Amino acid sequence: MNWLKEELKKRVQKQINLSDEEKRILSQVKRETTEWNLNNVTRTQAYLDFYRQHPEIHWAFLGHMVSRNGGWNMTDLKGELLSRLLSHREKQSYFSFLERGNWLIFQDAYPQFLIYRESLKRNKPLFFLFPFLNISVFMETVWSCFWRKPDPYMLTIALIINEQSYLEKRVIQNPQYKLEVFQKLEFKLQDLLSLNHILFPYEKKGVLHLKGQTLNHFESLHERITLGKRLYDVLFKDKEVLALTEHWANAHPHTGSRKDYWPHIFNDVHEGVPGEQYQFQLKSCKLRPGGRRIYSPSLENAWENVSQPEAELRDWYKSDHVLEYFLELDDMINGEIRHAYCQTLERLELAALAKKAVWN
Repeated sequence: MNWLKEELKKRVQKQINLSDEEKRILSQVKRETTEWNLNNVTRTQAYLDFYRQHPEIHWAFLGHMVSRNGGWNMTDLKGELLSRLLSHREKQSYFSFLERGNWLIFQDAYPQFLIYRESLKRNKPLFFLFPFLNISVFMETVWSCFWRKPDPYMLTIALIINEQSYLEKRVIQNPQYKLEVFQKLEFKLQDLLSLNHILFPYEKKGVLHLKGQTLNHFESLHERITLGKRLYDVLFKDKEVLALTEHWANAHPHTGSRKDYWPHIFNDVHEGVPGEQYQFQLKSCKLRPGGRRIYSPSLENAWENVSQPEAELRDWYKSDHVLEYFLELDDMINGEIRHAYCQTLERLELAALAKKAVWN
């Protein structure tokens, strides 16, 4: 990575006089980004659409799959289990936290994709426009290197580093979220229950499989970047898993409901009676005899669209220590997560059933 270090040292912000065409490109990029940055469903679809057109940009598909999980986490807050554990205010706080992060990443990453698209159209790099979109000098440098020598792995890791570093001060270190989310008992309970599973569904021979990873320390920038690298390995190192996951994603439009991947366990219509006491429904990720499916609403039925304030203007890149993350992981990541996720669902059912014992 010495060559990247040297490239970063050479980067000096220069005063640029934009042509009319370049101004039009910037306006179009901003307009298109705003149109797709409406909610988690539209963002998630935009990532997939771009990946279909540009499969060399691996992060677009990784971002699509992780964004699906973000949507599932959002609707979980209005779903049957977490609804019993959280107050109205806590649900709002957690949703605001998840939505702000999802929105911020999109409004930073998607313009990079659109500038790349415009560069391909014109057969010349346009990454010098990044500063006008408040995109880090780090990514301007990496994209310029990618243009000269395409390396999907390098670009993906750079985007993982960039997006998580971008979130660090704006969301993770935000005093409001630290108080309302990270310091709450319920967030610690979620951590204890390992609710931070990131799932990649795919079907093989008519059976749905789950690959993925679990994040236990969301507040740690290092842990989030390392998780991103592991998720990339799970998704892209095994070509069969990649092809099957792509097929599943294309065949199942993202709604935000967990019914998207497990309709035998989840339903976006509530099958219970209002006010009834919760009963165990699951055993080993199968419905018990006489059990009913767990309510998991679609995003449009769970949350209204939110108008977000502009992102804070600052470049996170200060030193080259982040270049260490470009080293490949030593271990082959298997990514089997179905059993762990099934155990989590059963523990969550138990917590919902025993809420009074936990909170008194």
